[in-house]
Amino acid sequence: MITYLKELISNSPKGLISYADYISTVLYHPELGYYMKDKPKIGKQGDFITTSNISDIYGTLLAKWFSYICEKTNLPPVFCEIGAGTGRFANAFLKEWHGSICSPLHYIIVESSPYHRRQQSELLHPHFSVEQVESLGQIEPFSGMIFSNELFDALPVHVIEKVNGKIMEVMVGMTNEGQLFEQRVILTNQAIQSFLAESNLVIKEKQRIEIPLAMEKMIENISEVLIDGLVVTADYGYTNEEWANPQHKKGSLRGYYQHMMIDDVLLHPGEMDITTHIHFDYLIQQGMKHRLELLTKLRQDEFLIKAGILKELEAHYDPNPFSEVSKRNRAIRSLLLPSGISAYFHVMIQQKGLQLKENDVYI
Repeated sequence: MITYLKELISNSPKGLISYADYISTVLYHPELGYYMKDKPKIGKQGDFITTSNISDIYGTLLAKWFSYICEKTNLPPVFCEIGAGTGRFANAFLKEWHGSICSPLHYIIVESSPYHRRQQSELLHPHFSVEQVESLGQIEPFSGMIFSNELFDALPVHVIEKVNGKIMEVMVGMTNEGQLFEQRVILTNQAIQSFLAESNLVIKEKQRIEIPLAMEKMIENISEVLIDGLVVTADYGYTNEEWANPQHKKGSLRGYYQHMMIDDVLLHPGEMDITTHIHFDYLIQQGMKHRLELLTKLRQDEFLIKAGILKELEAHYDPNPFSEVSKRNRAIRSLLLPSGISAYFHVMIQQKGLQLKENDVYI
């Protein structure tokens, strides 16, 4: 990866590339990118965990909730998951659907990583029929639901910083010895300037922040493939008001390497996950631009409760603390604890071509 980056940077204007180009390379290069390599990324053997890897309850609950939505709205049972990782969420969802719901279902997985597509296939086939594609552009437009968990936080971002009243873009360079470094240049990228004007984001002196230009294209692609239905996004991020909080003054760009958070994302290129908190206000704004109307935005634990997770606790009790039922109940509680993973996530629901009210999607 270092050799490839060195050539990429040396052939770039002024010997510098944007953070977006750096992140795109180290995460998504077809052979050298972190997500593309044949190595574990999620779980104990990987570098990070996701909600769906804590317990199968997440996939199980979403299957029941989607079935409820289909009955309530007459939506066709077509469920599209973007970025399915190991396939554990899909497996839990499909087990529940075929085990208790038993109606026809078209499940689509959009996954750019060959490694993860192979993992998903090994886990799901031949038990379940799943359509696997590399990109949204390969799907025929449909009516149904599009779901993603930690999708937008993994998209490449530019980085800017305000210095002496001027907006600078933080670029990435490399020394002759192969050492990566940052260099600030006067902002000339018109797309970033347009983002700042559209988003109404106020950048304070010495504030550093990520600019997610790739977000709009992803939203546009989602809207293009969805004729009508719901878009459900689970992720962590901040509103414009929260970005203005002094504690976020240094931005949110982070790496995860062997379950350790790394502040310097120029370390371990191609060997480390890179993530950033998303811009919720911009996601909502761009959704509206592409005919995705905001229905609701909730903290993940609040969403899970409204989707019926407490009924799972009520319906399943076992006094044996070592039983599978007890383990499952502990997993449910961990998703609802104020100190648990759900406290950091929000679930946003957008609708297209429907006339639903917020309460219409709660069980």
